[in-house]
Amino acid sequence: MSDLPLDPTLDEIRDHLAAIIPLHAGFDGWTPLALERAAEQAGVDADVARLAVQGGATAMIDAWFAALDRAMEAALPPEKLGAMKIREKIAALVMARSEAAAPNREALRRALAILAMPQNAMLAARLAWRAADHMWRLAGDTSADYNHYTKRLTLAGVYGSTLMVFLNDDTPDHADTRAFLDRRVDGVMRFEKTKAQLLRRRDHMPSLSRFIGRLRYPAV
Repeated sequence: MSDLPLDPTLDEIRDHLAAIIPLHAGFDGWTPLALERAAEQAGVDADVARLAVQGGATAMIDAWFAALDRAMEAALPPEKLGAMKIREKIAALVMARSEAAAPNREALRRALAILAMPQNAMLAARLAWRAADHMWRLAGDTSADYNHYTKRLTLAGVYGSTLMVFLNDDTPDHADTRAFLDRRVDGVMRFEKTKAQLLRRRDHMPSLSRFIGRLRYPAV
């Protein structure tokens, strides 16, 4: 079991298999056969692999998407992100996560088809949120108000639409994907700027509740 501790936990085995399963899922689908072949390649007992990755196709996809998050983070360490502006950070993170899946594009296509099934809608939403949240945190976002949620919902949409372009992009260095992403990120930045301006205006608007309170309880 290369790259694994001598006595690995099930979580460690799951994380290790997560990067190998898509190598087979592109041909065999997200099936028990793909898991078995990944286990054989990793030198993991098949029964142990089934214990580590329980839940069928969705569990395997969940594990792989978590591995993509780790690959994205490894590709863009804090010292590299720290030199970028916020829009550059977001664009770089989206591309890094997309490119981490590039060697297994057919596995990604199959995974997205499974997540698009009605019965998997909640999982698809949770995985999209998790990816967007990870990106914003790496980008340095510390918002705790409703901006925390709007930023992640918006980025999840940007990432999802970018993936659709990426799946069919055969241009050198994914040029079409990068151009599409740049346009989407520019749109997000304009939206965030407009939203901030509106909030500042709202903060300076007269408060109806305070006005009514003064009518009821005038200052002495």
